[in-house]
Order: sequence, then structure tokens, then C-alpha cells
Amino acid sequence: MSKMAAEPVSHPYWPRDLSIPNYTENERSMLEIVTFLFSVSGLLMLLAWTLTGGGHLGVWRRLALCWFTVCGFIHGVIEGWFSLYYTIIPADQSFLSQLWKEYSKGDSRYVIADNFTVCMETVTACLWGPFSLWIVVAFLYNHSYRYVLQLIVSLGQLYGAVLYFFTEHRDGYMHSEYGHPIYFWFYFVFMNVLWIIVPFILILDSWFQLSNTQALADKTVPKRKMK
Repeated sequence: MSKMAAEPVSHPYWPRDLSIPNYTENERSMLEIVTFLFSVSGLLMLLAWTLTGGGHLGVWRRLALCWFTVCGFIHGVIEGWFSLYYTIIPADQSFLSQLWKEYSKGDSRYVIADNFTVCMETVTACLWGPFSLWIVVAFLYNHSYRYVLQLIVSLGQLYGAVLYFFTEHRDGYMHSEYGHPIYFWFYFVFMNVLWIIVPFILILDSWFQLSNTQALADKTVPKRKMK
């Protein structure tokens, strides 16, 4: 008697015929995972707002530093976890692995360790995570290179986010349930479009700050005397 073919392991990801043989369903609910993410982000923003209240920073600058503080956490910890453990995430029940399995309902490239996402998230975790926290320190201590750092990190974030959306667009949005209010519009679109909007604003801010500084420096350079 011939053996029956093994049935594919069921999972909540798209496309529906995606093969994830070692997938283990999350033990924690979506509410627990999303609450953790936004609670920690909120606490970090509150901490950054408190630390930047010394008086020499305006409201908008303090909000920008709150942004970079949260970026340091998301890039360094959450995305850092993915870059280290992407091979075991589908079967792992560690909290951050479950977070990635939940998010993958909006983009299954993460649960199958897609080559682009692994490379992008590794660069993001190693560079933009530490650099984001460096920006906060640079502004707190008024270092002269603070806007240069802001420009570098924001440009890197914007470039990564554009590639993230563009590669999925070329794939026909096949890694999510297209149009789903939570998985597509909230997870995939909203939670990533922030890394286009905010970095673009901060790039313009850096542009104006550095341009004004250069213009002022040009005015103070003594003009060469005509022979």
C-alpha cells in the first residue's frame, strides 16, 4: 500500500500555497503583540521627551528625537532580532519571533526569509539602529555633526522603505491579502509608510539647516583682494 502524500502544513500567510514546513502557530494573540509594540514605543517616546526638555530644543526638534529613539529600538532590537534569527522564526515561540510571525501576515517575505528582507533588515539593524541613538546624543550635547547624522540616517531609511514597497509592487503584492484592513493597510502600508514620510521631512530639515550654515560660512570668508 503506497504511503499517502503528506499534507502541507497550514499557515495564515499569502500566497496560500506558500511552503513553510516548520511553521508553528503563535501562542500569543495579535492584541498582546501589538499592545507590547506600541506600549514600549510610547514609553520610549515619553522618556525621550523628558530627556530633551532641557530648554535648548524646540517642540519639533524634541519630537524628532522621540522618533529617533523609537527608531533605535525598532531597528536595533526588533529588526536586529530578525537579522539574527530569521532562519528559526517560523518555528520559534520567543516573543519577538512571534511578533515577526504576526507581522508576516502582512508581508510573508519575513517568514520565508526572503533574500531582500534579510539583507535590508541586517543593514538597518547594524547601521540605522545605533546611528539613531547617536543622533539623540548628538542633539542633546549640541554636537556640530548632528544634522549630518540626521541626513545620513533619514536618507538610508527613506531608500530602504522605497525599495521595500517597490520590490513588493513588482511582485504584485502577492505576500499579503491585498486590501485586508489590518494585514495589508495597517501592517504593510501604514507601519512602513511612516519611514517614507518622516525621513523625507527630516531630510528637508537637514538640507535647510546645512544649507543655511554653509551660506553663513560663505559670507564670513574674506573676499580675495583684486591685484
